[in-house]
Amino acid sequence: MNELQGKGQINDMGHCAPCWCYQAVQTFINETWLERYGDEIPEQLLTFLWSSIVSIFTIGGLIGASVGGTLAIRFGRKGTLLFNNSFALLAALLMGMSYYASAFELLILGRFLTGLNAGVAICVQPLYLGEIAPRALRGAMAMGTSIFITGGILTGQVMGLTELLGKEDYWPLLLSTTCIPALLQLLILPWFPESPRYLLIDRGDDNACNMALKQLHGGENYHGEREDMERERASATGVKPLKPWELFADKNLRWPLITIITISIAQQLNGINAIYFYAEYVFAEAGIPFEKIPYATVGTGACECLTALTCGLLIDSLGRRVLIIGGYLLMSLWCICFTITLTFQTYSSWMPYLSMACVFAFILSFGLGPGGVTNILITELFTQTARPAAYMIGGSVNWLSFFFIGMVFPFIVNGLQQYCFLVFLVVCCLVATFIFFVVPETKNKTFLEIQSEFLRRKRTATKGSDPLLSTSL
Repeated sequence: MNELQGKGQINDMGHCAPCWCYQAVQTFINETWLERYGDEIPEQLLTFLWSSIVSIFTIGGLIGASVGGTLAIRFGRKGTLLFNNSFALLAALLMGMSYYASAFELLILGRFLTGLNAGVAICVQPLYLGEIAPRALRGAMAMGTSIFITGGILTGQVMGLTELLGKEDYWPLLLSTTCIPALLQLLILPWFPESPRYLLIDRGDDNACNMALKQLHGGENYHGEREDMERERASATGVKPLKPWELFADKNLRWPLITIITISIAQQLNGINAIYFYAEYVFAEAGIPFEKIPYATVGTGACECLTALTCGLLIDSLGRRVLIIGGYLLMSLWCICFTITLTFQTYSSWMPYLSMACVFAFILSFGLGPGGVTNILITELFTQTARPAAYMIGGSVNWLSFFFIGMVFPFIVNGLQQYCFLVFLVVCCLVATFIFFVVPETKNKTFLEIQSEFLRRKRTATKGSDPLLSTSL
């Protein structure tokens, strides 16, 4: 297990960054410093600059999530997504030019803008998809965020192979590929309408709302969706979009707010980052040659992408509760199994293969439950006036948790080694229990019906009965 110490560098999405990328960027920094000052860069300063390049992404993401909801209210969901692409394009330009300009500062700035872009997108994209989706397909459409995130991870892993851009000389080009999805969105998104709920409830534009609904649902099939929006607009009459701190002051939103904070923290602290940290070690112990490990890592990305697609197909039939509770319970099981297999890794020749099976099983369980359902619940647990602020809170908590696990996880591994998964076991069990007792099923319900369910539980609790026992699957 000592081979793990200092071996993994956790990247943006919690996966292990390729060793060649780590070495190539550090070589670039060292050469730039030597060219400027005629001496090699001190080891501690080199480590600090590399850490800055890695961690500045998280700071950008936190800022992006903190302002994403405000931008979505001011410029609209579609307008914010279009504007957000400017950060990705500028980041790609800066990171691509950093090598040719011999300026590692451009790399740090580009990484910050990439994080800013990701933070805004993670906040506004599921908000947009959840608001334009028909009620019966809301879960499947909102899963688009998770599907494309996992698809992006898989694409990055494939492009990082040596046959494509996985060579040391190509790292500026690899980092510049962040411009591709931004350009595609700039070409495609203008053809889609603004969120009808935003147009009707936030802007009060009936004609634009009707045009958007007709474009999304057809000229004859939009009336049911319009009726739902009218009821929600009536309930929000005279209420302006709430600020994040106003959500904390509203007693009616206390349990939905506690729920999104809990599931946002759990999404980062459930052990998925630890699984990717250990993956390279497990693959090596299973006998996979070092030069072939990147291909096995592509398998983990493909696995997560496949489960996101599967979750999208199942979520509107099985419901949110079954998938997220089942996902956390399965992850708890694999935490136990993985701890056992890692402990007895050297006792049998077939034990590393069981460890490798646990890696894929954990990723499958994460993708089927927490990985996909979390963002959907944030959309569904709040009505129009509170939803952007809820996404700002959930997104900020998620990025802070990501930063926290990035800082603390190396110490957990050093102290507990393979037994660190017992910590994640406790987290998964606690979150599954919380969701079982607190969160209602939201499948095929309007946003007002979901809000009423929480209010009903609150009224029942004030009368002395326990509303948590009334939760059904």
